[in-house]
Amino acid sequence: VQLQASGGGLVQAGGSLRLSCLASGRTFSRYAMGWFRQAPGKEREFVSAITWSGTKIYYADSVKGRFTISRDIAKNTVYLQMNSLKPEDTAVYYCAATRDPNSGNYYYSDRYDYWGQGTQVTVSS
Repeated sequence: VQLQASGGGLVQAGGSLRLSCLASGRTFSRYAMGWFRQAPGKEREFVSAITWSGTKIYYADSVKGRFTISRDIAKNTVYLQMNSLKPEDTAVYYCAATRDPNSGNYYYSDRYDYWGQGTQVTVSS
């Protein structure tokens, strides 16, 4: 599976962005998908994840109520709608895919098998 993230950019606080992650590979539908982010000088952190069926969704507390993850199997794409953005959301955002069937592991970056290249999100105050 190859992943290509896009949709980042510069936005003012309170604004919105939608990130997309296009996956190539015939078995995309069997992977759970996650979004992580990494700010300068900080470790990569979990943002959100969605199971392959789309029936279970997980969010970091810091983005709950503001971000929405979704996936379109037909388009091999997972989305991250980000609303009410804050300066502390500034980071490089990565999408990732995992075959791990244990959803409790979706919070951990080392459980993911494939990663996209990252897209920069900058939120100005």
